[in-house]
Amino acid sequence: MADPMRIRAAVADGETTVRVLMSHVMEPGTRRDAAGNLIPGHFITNVDATHNGKTVLSAQFTGAVAQNPFLSFKFKGGAKGDKVVVKWSDNKGDSRTDEATIA
Repeated sequence: MADPMRIRAAVADGETTVRVLMSHVMEPGTRRDAAGNLIPGHFITNVDATHNGKTVLSAQFTGAVAQNPFLSFKFKGGAKGDKVVVKWSDNKGDSRTDEATIA
């Protein structure tokens, strides 16, 4: 299973800023190993974030995203103590869900 995401969320002036560091190999499927064999692609395809059950971010990734991707986004309506849930899934069926409390 993938390592936990590092999620930080803070509200200021009615706007919540969320920063997420996802642990993932993000292999694009275009590189070759030392023997010349193609390394199969293994990358995050979808990222969703919710606040109080409402989607605040929905993103699609490709193999062009770097290893251990960092994502930052903002939304309105968050309050201190609320939870933000972030979930990703990849092209091999793996997924990870973590949450953070808004500070």
